[in-house]
Amino acid sequence: MNRYAVFIDGGYAKKIYEQFKTRISYLKFSDLVAKNQERLRTYYYDCPPFVGPSPSADERERKAKFDRFTAMLDRESRFQVRLGRLAKRYNNDGSERYEQKMVDILLAVDLVQLSVGHQIQRAVLLANDSDFVPAIEIAKNAGTVVELYYLEQIKPYSGLRTACDDCIPIDASIVEQIAI
Repeated sequence: MNRYAVFIDGGYAKKIYEQFKTRISYLKFSDLVAKNQERLRTYYYDCPPFVGPSPSADERERKAKFDRFTAMLDRESRFQVRLGRLAKRYNNDGSERYEQKMVDILLAVDLVQLSVGHQIQRAVLLANDSDFVPAIEIAKNAGTVVELYYLEQIKPYSGLRTACDDCIPIDASIVEQIAI
């Protein structure tokens, strides 16, 4: 059997909207990259937005919107949402910032597990993080072809490009095909 899986870093995928001002369908994207293969699954990785102990109306609304979005993805055929968490960090000046935790490692573990288990022969990544390079190398060594889709305006890190078998820029023509 010749199967593929799609791995979407939600934080990076949001940059498509920022770049093109167009919402996209991850199902359409998953179908677009099919190449006459069976899709095992599309994985979407992200973190819910911050909600404080006494949430503001804005925090509640952002969380509700996120929950509706991930519930909609979960209802799609062969989709799975994997969620990390936000961690509060402090800048040198004492100001707060939030960092995603576990998102990259969840993606990397799924990529390695599906490749080493020979459940997929091709992995399609929509991501731009050099942390994925070791997982990509393991997947390739297991016989999986790894394709990276990236925003044409935001070039991926050179190590990530080098690690992947194929690198396909997402331009306006692709966005047009996957727009909602």
